[in-house]
Amino acid sequence: MSVLWTKDQAVAATGGTCAADWQASGVSIDTRSLQKGDLFVALTDARDGHDFVAQALEKGAAAALVSRIPDGVSADAPLLIVDDVLQGLEAMGVAARARISGKVIGVTGSVGKTGTKEMLRTALKGQGRVHAAQNSYNNHWGVPLTLARMPQDTEFAVIEIGMNHAGEIKPLARMADLDVALITNVAPVHLAAFSGVEEIALAKAEIFEGLKRGGTAVLNADIDTLAILQDAAENAGAQIVTFGGAKNANFRLLGAYVSDDATKVVFDLAGQKIDYRLAAPGAHLAMNSLAVLAACDAVGADFNRCLANLATWTTPAGRGKRETVQMQDGITIELIDEGFNANPTSMAAALDVLAQLHTKGRKVVILGDMLELGKTEKDLHKALADLASLKKMDVIHLVGPLMKGLYAALPKANRGLWVKNADQTAQIIELIKPHDIVMVKGSKGSKVSKIVDAIRKTSA
Repeated sequence: MSVLWTKDQAVAATGGTCAADWQASGVSIDTRSLQKGDLFVALTDARDGHDFVAQALEKGAAAALVSRIPDGVSADAPLLIVDDVLQGLEAMGVAARARISGKVIGVTGSVGKTGTKEMLRTALKGQGRVHAAQNSYNNHWGVPLTLARMPQDTEFAVIEIGMNHAGEIKPLARMADLDVALITNVAPVHLAAFSGVEEIALAKAEIFEGLKRGGTAVLNADIDTLAILQDAAENAGAQIVTFGGAKNANFRLLGAYVSDDATKVVFDLAGQKIDYRLAAPGAHLAMNSLAVLAACDAVGADFNRCLANLATWTTPAGRGKRETVQMQDGITIELIDEGFNANPTSMAAALDVLAQLHTKGRKVVILGDMLELGKTEKDLHKALADLASLKKMDVIHLVGPLMKGLYAALPKANRGLWVKNADQTAQIIELIKPHDIVMVKGSKGSKVSKIVDAIRKTSA
């Protein structure tokens, strides 16, 4: 296995001390997924990582990044001791970024960050070493962890950056030292911390604080807050490239033709009409893919190869992944896993996709609460009843206290069951019929992913 960090490199990056010599081939924050040769980082979150250092070393960790010698661990163990573990990880992230010569793309936005990040990983495949965040590692520890894991020969890196309060994106973007800053969109999410979408746009625009002078800002031309983003990008000295259906968009969407298992995208680029295919249905995915192509073009990737690569892209788990489930009683259904996140914008997009699918059976949705929507949260849940796509669903089951308002607003013809939480859905699962296509969607905190897991566990 290749060496990612030596002791001397890590000491130089963090300013820490270490008595033993070591070399690490990876970086881990979780002993459950730790691989032999990893540097274990003893972060303090829900649990104190120092409590797991002994276990990490027993499992073959090359060393541990700590702020003290943990109980049960010898003083001469391979411990990189720093004043603060998170700051030490951040310092390693900065050092890892400084030592690569490749291009770094930062991705943020209210909706579609992880899917867009994965699209970029796919589009850039085969054009040099590509490094991208695992899962949705986009917060105060996820970004430095992603950077610290970046191999020195990385040619393209994709860093997802998230937030739910103002001021969170700026330091992460600066750490990543971006060549391209991509904002998928600005939508009314995390409203518990913001007065409206204008404030959200300003918070998203913090990504330009980490964009190199002369770097590229990739912006959605169709959103109402475009001017806010453009002003911030111009102040940062960025070159601006836009995507969307607007007539003046640089990557202008001409059409998104959705079938049951794919989307044909047609767009205009400098007067040339170009089409390509995505191996997943969804008009919103077409928009994200245009942003991806704009970013790929900005980092000098082979454009035609990116187009060809996108034909292999499918939605990741928790964000629209589709699978056939053979249940124990002989029922075969199709499951759409949208259990990772939800807000009014992503809920509408997911329902639009399901509404357009051709199925033998019923279209059944199990919708969980959308969280962090602030004072208008009840109204935003009720408003889902007005969506034309929701009216096309055969059965609508609802989970969580906020969804009770939507339940009351639904017509009885397609109203299913309402339950208080995701642990009370056994009755809902029992109502699934042969050939149903079942979509489960809700905010991560609503824990509707438990329903997805429960349906999978009924498989034969």
